[in-house]
Amino acid sequence: MITASEWFVVRQPKPKAKLRLFCFPYAGGTPAVYKEWGAALEDIEVCAVQLPGRGMRMNEPAYVRVEPLVEALAEAMLPYLDRPFALFGHSLGGLIAFQTARLLEERFRRSPVHLFISGRLPPHVPEEQVHHLSDPEFIQVLRDYNGTPQEVLNDPDLMSYFLPVLRSDFELSNTFRLEGRPQLFCPFSVYSGIDDSLVDPELLEQWERYTKYRFSLQMFPGDHFYLNADQAPLFDMLYNEVMDSLYASGVC
Repeated sequence: MITASEWFVVRQPKPKAKLRLFCFPYAGGTPAVYKEWGAALEDIEVCAVQLPGRGMRMNEPAYVRVEPLVEALAEAMLPYLDRPFALFGHSLGGLIAFQTARLLEERFRRSPVHLFISGRLPPHVPEEQVHHLSDPEFIQVLRDYNGTPQEVLNDPDLMSYFLPVLRSDFELSNTFRLEGRPQLFCPFSVYSGIDDSLVDPELLEQWERYTKYRFSLQMFPGDHFYLNADQAPLFDMLYNEVMDSLYASGVC
């Protein structure tokens, strides 16, 4: 069974779930990235974030700036915050999850019990600017990232659909500039692939400055897209950490 709203897809609704986990996809990603998560995570209802410009929202313009995206997303989340919640975001999704958690705390006084950032450098670290590259150069960047199937990269018709979405998402990421020195009132976990050439583990440790609570860094076998490979260790770690935070919060 799949239930959907404009912003969220819930493949396994769990009315008695102890917690909602909002999952934010990487650049070009859709809720399908997290299609197996609801079945694997007991007592957790997984709400996969559905961004404009792709999937069932392909006729809507994609966002190219983080601030208006997060404004709309946080408003959409409010009706879903009737129980404890956590956020997980991979790569671009990690940035969006962080900024969403920040806005929910600062404006609505709603804090996740845990924030998971995966495969994403801290927001104060400059990133390579690639969104403005020519199509051949941009496609080569996508090849280097190893996240887009070769059959898609080699098919001009498919790329005519995916390229604008991917370029918009990279512009979303490349143009972000951190304002202020936020410290969130929730525990942070940062996850990464051991062989991820896009992130430096020493820089990942700098995420710790953004939380007033405990911080951990966990490395998993694989490259930047480790979460699409052997998911069992990831599920075990995430489940244990989020449940520890849930019970520590005193709401369960």
